[in-house]
Amino acid sequence: MSAPSLVDALQRTLAAEHAAIFVLGALGGRASAHTVTSLRDALATAYDGHVERRDQLRTMVASVGGDPVAAEPAYRLPSPLTTAAQIAAEALRVERGCVTTYAALVAVSAGPDRRWAVAALVTTAVGETPFGGRPQALPGLGAT
Repeated sequence: MSAPSLVDALQRTLAAEHAAIFVLGALGGRASAHTVTSLRDALATAYDGHVERRDQLRTMVASVGGDPVAAEPAYRLPSPLTTAAQIAAEALRVERGCVTTYAALVAVSAGPDRRWAVAALVTTAVGETPFGGRPQALPGLGAT
């Protein structure tokens, strides 16, 4: 099995961002029924960050000759998502998934692309904290 190319890693990261945007948007809708404003604010901040990175990834994919992967029509949400704790747990799962994807992008990139991927990885990893995530020495690489 050969190592993934930069364009493949960018496409996988873009696909992860599409999913994150969909799920975080849905979670924001679910959180609107709750009085926990810190959760709603954290979801809005995460959503905005993922939209920005998604747009940057589209440009990056095109700049290396790829055709940016489109979003799926819909993504599956777990059930139930009725309590603030359930919503936060799903948001944490989404953020951790993106961190793992960014770690894979860092591994195959170099120069400015790697610097951008590292910054995105760090931003996303820090974005786990409002949802109950804890700092990790090597985010995205799992438990060692």
